[in-house]
Amino acid sequence: MQKQIIVLIGGPGTGKSTLINELVARGYCCYPEISRQVTLEAQQRGIDQLFLEQPLLFSEMLLQGRIKQYKDALEEPDNVVFIDRGIPDVVAYMDYIGDEYPAHFTKACEDIKYSKIFILPPWEEIYESDTERYENFEQAVTIQNHLVETYKKYGYDLIEVPKDTVDNRILYILDKI
Repeated sequence: MQKQIIVLIGGPGTGKSTLINELVARGYCCYPEISRQVTLEAQQRGIDQLFLEQPLLFSEMLLQGRIKQYKDALEEPDNVVFIDRGIPDVVAYMDYIGDEYPAHFTKACEDIKYSKIFILPPWEEIYESDTERYENFEQAVTIQNHLVETYKKYGYDLIEVPKDTVDNRILYILDKI
């Protein structure tokens, strides 16, 4: 079986981390979303919302972290590796806020390709804000639209995961791979 690096995407609060945690519990190799880690580290340095205060620095940190995740995934002994968010997410979020970014952001999107992209749709019933997720639901929907546009721009066919129980969502994903 050929190595598959599979990314789960979706706007904030769509259930990506919950699915990644369940895949880990089932023994799959998974890499977590790194933006929470970057945000928490910045908060420990006294920067409340690094993405809002220094979006380019935040996005550069995410880009480098996601490139590392991809490279690490290639070295995994597992044939299937799941990642919570991919490199094009960085570009989609920068486009969402309307900021410019260096050409190496788009080059990374062009050069690094994932096997499959599963997208989780906005789901108001499960949406929650917290200290790292500052967007309201309407903003989450707008971000979702940017994600769809960005991933399609880089040639990906998006597989939408239906709104359902965690177990059924996992079974849907596993059936598609």
